[in-house]
Amino acid sequence: MTTPRAAVILAAGKSTRMKSSRSKVLHHVGGRSMLSWVADLARSAGADKIVCVVGEGNADVRAAAEELGLEIALQEPQLGTGHAVKCAQGALSGFKGNMAVLYADTPFVSHKTLERVFKSLDNGTDVTVLGFEPEEPGFYGRLITEGGELTAIVEARDASNEILDIGLCNSGVIAASTQDMFSALERVGNDNVKGEYYLTDIVEILRGDDKTARVITADESEVLGVNSRLDLATAEVAFQMGMRQAMLTKGVTLRDPDTTYFSWDTAISADAEIGANVVFGPGVSIAKDAVIHPFCHLEGAKIGEGAQIGPFARLRPGTEMAAGTKAGNFVETKKAKIGKGSKINHLSYIGDAEVGEGANIGAGTITCNYDGYFKHKTEIGDGAFVGTNSSLVAPVKIGKGAYLGSGGVITKDVPEGALAVARSEQVNKEGWADRYNTAQKKRKAKK
Repeated sequence: MTTPRAAVILAAGKSTRMKSSRSKVLHHVGGRSMLSWVADLARSAGADKIVCVVGEGNADVRAAAEELGLEIALQEPQLGTGHAVKCAQGALSGFKGNMAVLYADTPFVSHKTLERVFKSLDNGTDVTVLGFEPEEPGFYGRLITEGGELTAIVEARDASNEILDIGLCNSGVIAASTQDMFSALERVGNDNVKGEYYLTDIVEILRGDDKTARVITADESEVLGVNSRLDLATAEVAFQMGMRQAMLTKGVTLRDPDTTYFSWDTAISADAEIGANVVFGPGVSIAKDAVIHPFCHLEGAKIGEGAQIGPFARLRPGTEMAAGTKAGNFVETKKAKIGKGSKINHLSYIGDAEVGEGANIGAGTITCNYDGYFKHKTEIGDGAFVGTNSSLVAPVKIGKGAYLGSGGVITKDVPEGALAVARSEQVNKEGWADRYNTAQKKRKAKK
């Protein structure tokens, strides 16, 4: 039986290097905040309780954490990582199980890796640290091992030259039972260069209690931390490269991978084809054999099998394109359900609408869905034909098989099978253009 699990997410930093009015952990990578990434990681590992440690100065983090359903612990002042974790002790009062310390600015630790950390505890290790071997160890704390056991963690600023030669580094992620964690934190001192209480000191303390300590390793890409805009850009590049590789591996065609941008939850089936310069916001799913032509932006949209989107189309949240549909060049949709085989070929806005099967929406069609106060729905029946430059003033229903003449402003429901013409009668004035042109030419000649 798996021991109950908890997670403490450290998010109390002041974010000074990000140079932003928004706390750094709320900046997005792959379409969602770093805090959201780490909260999802904790949940995926089966954490029964998740505590987010915040500071007084980052109320935005507290609000976001509460929205994510996390419990809150306050760290003020900030006296180091050990102090931060200790601040979560009250929120974990009465919890008996294992806990992992995670970091809200380290979004890419995988579920499999965190599961390995917890499993290490389940298998009898008392404290487990996640390590990695970077190309440039630099400022990272070093993990000192002997005979397969972790004996100490030494911060780079406190390390000797001999210790700095060690390539195995500390990611910051550390796990132990709540009892051992808080027992050790009570004994952590601040006799170091910065005068802070280091979480890493618990390793030596617990080993002094005859506890075992081991290292689980991960790839450097998983423990990439974000402290600045440069780090944020680096993280985004790493995320996009990973998504592109994953999509190509599963059988998705990317015509120009370097210009295709994904979100964390983009779901594309094998045999779909994605053109150059396509951006996926959150909440997009694409079925097999669909084609997304170049220069499209999709967010919150569901694309059916064999659908054709773009080029230069924008599909906004709530869009559902059924199998065999088309939204062509310079088409924008929002909260629109488009039935099987229906086509919106070009230069149209279809919002707050439901279109049946086999309908044709002519160029320049607009669903006029907003009256200045409220949004209203347009319904277009199966097989309807909407002529070019039609304005459909919602709420309005176009019946099955109805035909709308071009240029109409449709303000009333159109029955099934009916023709609706809603424009002024054309009047031709014979000879008017000839007289106008002659007069204007004479006028111009005199100047």
